[in-house]
Amino acid sequence: MTPLDYEFLRKLLKERSGLDLSSDKQYLVESRLVPLARKSGLPGITELVLKMKAGGAEALTAEVVEAMTTNETFFFRDKMPFDHLKDTMLPALLQARSARRSLRIWCAASSTGQEPYSIAMCLKQLGAAVAGWKVDIVATDLSQGVLEKSKAGIFSQFEVQRGLPIQMLVKHFTQVGDMWQLNADIRSMVQHRQLNLLQDFGHLGTFDVIFCRNVLIYFDQDTKAGIFERLARVVEGDGFMVLGAAESVVGISDAFKPYPDRRGLYRPNAIRAVKPGMAGGMLQRAAAAAAR
Repeated sequence: MTPLDYEFLRKLLKERSGLDLSSDKQYLVESRLVPLARKSGLPGITELVLKMKAGGAEALTAEVVEAMTTNETFFFRDKMPFDHLKDTMLPALLQARSARRSLRIWCAASSTGQEPYSIAMCLKQLGAAVAGWKVDIVATDLSQGVLEKSKAGIFSQFEVQRGLPIQMLVKHFTQVGDMWQLNADIRSMVQHRQLNLLQDFGHLGTFDVIFCRNVLIYFDQDTKAGIFERLARVVEGDGFMVLGAAESVVGISDAFKPYPDRRGLYRPNAIRAVKPGMAGGMLQRAAAAAAR
């Protein structure tokens, strides 16, 4: 891979997915794209780039973006966010939404489904407490391929052994050959939609909880700030946002504020700093949020 090839790929990935590759990530690009090049009948990355530059290779370009943005996931990853969901978020929201009896939860960058299905299993554990409630879990990802795998709800022995308690495996999965499939009642709790976080997502509606974990670490500061601003527009004023362990809004955006003593948990910030030229809009949003 030549330096020009790498710069082309860096620019392409930034424009298509927000992925901000530093100058020392050539090894990562090679490890993920050399197999793709060979699968496409090309000798290497240089030929892959030439084919994309020639035009008419949108499917190949989409495969390149997908190969570079597919990230690791597993059931109940990091555990703490799911403890926060059970101990802090759900008790507050069940009380606050008792009149309308509905909840909406969004998993952004949901990958192959372990995170939204972990949330679904947490809700299932509540039993009678959510009986009669309308609960929507929306799982979105840039990659249609991982969404299709998530919809099927079929996981390998290795995947179910990572983070999934044995009691939940026995209760919510059925063994199919050497694979495990989530039972239909859990699968039906999750809706899947393809979505690029760089684009507008207002059409998804508003949410009580947003899980946006382990994806923003790949974006530059300006891209993160823009995403936080748009997330703030689709989360309820008394709702919650969950970030990954290595992610934070601090120093990037004042759209959210940390929840006390709950690492990785945030709430919309009703009172925000007013910047020159933004006073009207900021004050309107603050007043609307405070009135909720």
